[in-house]
Amino acid sequence: MGGMFIGDGDRQQLWLTFDEGYENGCTAGILDTLKEKNVRAVFFVTYDYCKRNPELVKRMIAEGHTVGNHTWSHPSLPECSPDELYSELSLLHEYVKNEFGYEMYVMRPPMGEFSQRVLACAKELGYTTVLWSFAYPDWDVNNQPDQEQAFQKITSKTHNGAVYLLHAVSETNSAILGRVIDYWQNNGYVITPM
Repeated sequence: MGGMFIGDGDRQQLWLTFDEGYENGCTAGILDTLKEKNVRAVFFVTYDYCKRNPELVKRMIAEGHTVGNHTWSHPSLPECSPDELYSELSLLHEYVKNEFGYEMYVMRPPMGEFSQRVLACAKELGYTTVLWSFAYPDWDVNNQPDQEQAFQKITSKTHNGAVYLLHAVSETNSAILGRVIDYWQNNGYVITPM
């Protein structure tokens, strides 16, 4: 598979993914909730995130979550030269493999920006590119919706095969995650690991 943004529309399953560009003090709480609910998620990390937060990355891996490649420096991949594109993916891959003993196999292009060349390079390196079917501007820490608004935004878009993109910098997401997971599970959805 070269890429995905939605899963099987005939099955009540969904994927929960988080982009980790920087740490805002919320990831440990997110991991606590996932552990409490026995749910596995995908965390897409950058080099800077790994370098600054090795204990969180180790915890993600130890608790059975998927760690994915979000590139070395978070550039717009279609604007990279072929060599830069290859380096953005391969340098982070080798770093995570050497530092954490973990082999990444999924990637998410920064800002969701991709091209056929980006998809081909990722596939050549053994990656499945994972986009999303749901996202909202939760990355803007200065413009967070209140908890009820965020809950409604997230749960109102629930559908078979959904791939959710949330940002772990959002205090709101961290606060409502347990309630969102309960909603999905109470409505028959299975949160599927990648």
